[in-house]
Amino acid sequence: MVKREPSVTVRLPGAWLWAVILGGAALGLGAAFAVGPLADWMISFFDGAPGPLRLAAALPLVWAVPVLTLVGGVAGALVAGAWHAENPVIEVGTDSVVVHNTTGGRHVERALVAEVFTDGRELVLRDADGREHVRTRVDNGLAGRLKSAFEQQGYPWRGTVDPHEADYTTWVDNAPGLEERVHTLLRMRQRALADDRTGAADEAREELRALGISVRDRDKAQQYREV
Repeated sequence: MVKREPSVTVRLPGAWLWAVILGGAALGLGAAFAVGPLADWMISFFDGAPGPLRLAAALPLVWAVPVLTLVGGVAGALVAGAWHAENPVIEVGTDSVVVHNTTGGRHVERALVAEVFTDGRELVLRDADGREHVRTRVDNGLAGRLKSAFEQQGYPWRGTVDPHEADYTTWVDNAPGLEERVHTLLRMRQRALADDRTGAADEAREELRALGISVRDRDKAQQYREV
């Protein structure tokens, strides 16, 4: 019987998230000692200070320390929660990859994966024909962990640059060379991204993928590659 390697799970480490929360609390603690002098300085130079700053400065230090530390911790928790939500949990097994995100996720059989790499802040899995099975945002700090996980399970890791980097073109609306349906989907996706409707943007990307178009975002512009 052939022994199978256990799957490797890559996610944002809990220690990173706690560091953000505790960092926020530490900033709040520091603010408790700084708001008074800062408010006095602003009043002397600008003849006034923002209301929230004056309110915080009016608190006795015995209250300012716990209140502002708590506020900083809550702010840090909100930042950590957003950071956690935008990074998927990736299970790398010997026979498949499962990507879990806020919209559900995706399962990809090992036999379909010919290239694995990070492209900017995205993890990409492609087949031998160049079609993308997965393109999902990941934090840059996870690149090393992803490389280790995929190489450990025998996947073809291609590094941190798209092997087809030179084949991408920045999309220009109504430019020749693309079918009108492709232009329509790219317009829809552009509007969805501008309105922060990530679900609609993902749906447009899926339709583009079915038409043989790979799309990515660079400097607030869409870039595409025909597969």
